[in-house]
Amino acid sequence: MKAARDMNTKIQNNKAGYEYLLAYKITVPVYDYTVEFCKRWIDYKSRTKDQMEQAARSGMVNIAEGHQQKSLASYIKLVGVASGSQEELLKDYQAYARQQRLSIWEKERVVREVREVGAVWDILKKTPTLPNSPDFPNLPDKPEAAVNLMITLVNQACYLLHRLETALEQKHTREGGYNEKLLKKRLEYRSRYG
Repeated sequence: MKAARDMNTKIQNNKAGYEYLLAYKITVPVYDYTVEFCKRWIDYKSRTKDQMEQAARSGMVNIAEGHQQKSLASYIKLVGVASGSQEELLKDYQAYARQQRLSIWEKERVVREVREVGAVWDILKKTPTLPNSPDFPNLPDKPEAAVNLMITLVNQACYLLHRLETALEQKHTREGGYNEKLLKKRLEYRSRYG
């Protein structure tokens, strides 16, 4: 038991900073579920399938890429790309529902009838970062429940990404950017060493 706990602690300690963000964590099930959704209900030859999968992937990987940037402005830009990708994905799910004549449910109904929403959030909040293989519940079998799950999760991702982007912009305003910090160091160096 202690060895397993030590191994989990070691894995947690090797995680990147962005992996602690809910804005990132929610994009993981969005991507995984989108791949499964497309396998089940979108023609594999369709450009829509590729676009949906790429938008979901972009929402996840641009946060990771942005976090690795030296420039806070670049990080903000890539979080904006992630946010835009999630908005695009949301439009695709809404279009699917409209074209298949499926109802888009109110948030309260989704939470009440699609148990996967609560199960996903239980997993997201259980640990500071996601385990390497989170055990998300299966995508619902019925297309209407599945599309409503996805619309809900993508809306949540959009909200969290917007909040992250706003927080990063405020940080940039308070602390300045990478170029400003480099210039400050350069000026300090020149004043010391001539």
